[in-house]
Amino acid sequence: MAATLILFSSIMMSAHAATVSVSNYPLFLLSQAVTEGAPSANQLLQAGEVGHHGSISPGDIKAIQESTFVVWFGESLENNLASSLNTAPNAISLFAFDAFTRHPLRDVKGKLIANTLDPHIWLDPENAKAITRALAVIHSHANPQYKSLYQANAKKFAQRMDRTVQTMQQGSQKPYPYWAYHDAYQYIEASLGLQMIGSLSADHHLSPKASQLRWLNEQRPAKQMCLVAQSDPAKGLLAKLQPVNTTVQAEDMSGSKTFVDGWYNMAQQIRSCIS
Repeated sequence: MAATLILFSSIMMSAHAATVSVSNYPLFLLSQAVTEGAPSANQLLQAGEVGHHGSISPGDIKAIQESTFVVWFGESLENNLASSLNTAPNAISLFAFDAFTRHPLRDVKGKLIANTLDPHIWLDPENAKAITRALAVIHSHANPQYKSLYQANAKKFAQRMDRTVQTMQQGSQKPYPYWAYHDAYQYIEASLGLQMIGSLSADHHLSPKASQLRWLNEQRPAKQMCLVAQSDPAKGLLAKLQPVNTTVQAEDMSGSKTFVDGWYNMAQQIRSCIS
């Protein structure tokens, strides 16, 4: 009888859980780490739709309106959500917080661009931990019955993230030079000792200019370079950069089921490509 009452109470509590929606896949993975053991958040954009691409459906708009809170990064990353979320009273933009390590964008030669923001902040392990702490607070306001669970999960996530970073930092301390097709990996560089020499294009949907390919070849610090890209580069393009290794890495970790595993796999594969 007691077990039945506990089960019924748990079901009723889940049934009355308030809804929190999150914008994209990396934010959903971080939210999943916080809500493990409780109802999960609603995900608006699908994996692979970091924010510049993809669209939201009428059903998503309805979910936004019905959610207690909608957490997104902000318009500089998710401009396809801006029309719905900029004026939504329940929307919380992480970029609006005076928090997180932030870097400016870089041009194709690696020079900083003043008064800009590289929006891929989740790839910095310290930022990822800070985001889970913020999500724990937001989820706790929506569903206070799970507050202690959310806080414990955020702490567990931080510990696992720290162990993963320490694993990747063992060994050589030399810098690891690489090329990016599109500069999207800046926030993971400090943890791995990476050094971006330059990128092929300002947008991964645009082909690089011949002059940029020449510049990259002239600047190459190692005979064989690693090119990190969001999708498989054309063979004709790679022929102009030989000798070169490639690794395909989606910055939203769309091929992973958990954030820490996704971060570790990205880190390991980039290191392996360079080595």
